[in-house]
This record gives sequence, C-alpha cells and structure tokens, in this order.
Amino acid sequence: MAPLVSHMNNPRPLSQVRVRIMDDPQINAASAGGGEFYVTRGLLEKANDEHLRGVLAHELAHDDLGHVAKAQTLGAGLNIGMILLDQIFPGSGKLTPIAGVLVANSYSRQEEYEADRHGVDILARAGYSKAVMINTLTWLLQTSGGSGGGMLATHPGTQERIDALKKL
Repeated sequence: MAPLVSHMNNPRPLSQVRVRIMDDPQINAASAGGGEFYVTRGLLEKANDEHLRGVLAHELAHDDLGHVAKAQTLGAGLNIGMILLDQIFPGSGKLTPIAGVLVANSYSRQEEYEADRHGVDILARAGYSKAVMINTLTWLLQTSGGSGGGMLATHPGTQERIDALKKL
C-alpha cells in the first residue's frame, strides 16, 4: 500500500494511514476518509496481489478525492432540504426521502467512476498499467457477480465500470 499512498495527489504520511480488517467472508473494502480504510477477511483470503492493489488504489482514490467528506456534506444538505420542503409543502415529507435517496445514489455512482479513474492514475504513477484496475474489476465480476447498477444502486454496474476504464 505504501507505494500507492506515495503516489496520491495528497499523499498522507504512512503513520496517518490505518487499515482495519473486518471479519467478514464477503469481498469488500471501503474508505472511511481521513486515511482510514477497511478491508474484509474475504478480500484478503481470495484476492491475489494484483487484485488487492487495484482495490486499494480505488479506495485510496476515494480518500484522495475527498469523497467521504463530500458525501457527509451532501447528506446534511439533503436533510435540510427535505425539512424545508416539508415546511413549504406540508405532507411532502413522505416523498422527499425517495428523492433524496435517488440524488445521493446518483452522486455516489459518479464518485465510483471518479475513484476508478483516479485509482488508475495512482497505479500509473506507481508504475502499473490500467490493466490492474480492469483485471481487478473483472475478477470482482466473476467472483462476486458484481453489481447490476440501476436507479436505486449506490454503485454503477461492474461491467459498466470496466467498459468506462477501457475507453480511457
């Protein structure tokens, strides 16, 4: 992970990077922001070095791009907006959460594409090709079935992500 961290736009000192392992058999990882990352036991057991490198580059990209902080700001703004809308149009509170979910999910899907692209940039700066990210997503698609995307999904479909990276 250290070679990837050093190639971020805003590299963190390694003493500020925390990787925590969750005892979960599923293949997954996440950035909690502020240099804190989570990986599952399932990912560590099933991924090879290249797959792990691709996943970590993607999660580092989320951190580097400030996605967690932006999501928190978006969430607060959506909550305030829903409260105000219900004050202006009483009873709209029953519908505004659905609109909020659609807006937030659309935003997070866009961030996934951004993290894929920026992860490829981080990998390239560290001397790896974009094939690492494409191979990682292909492995995830084959191993976990990937996500199907769609309006209510927080992530775009895995095949869509692979296709977007191939166009880079």
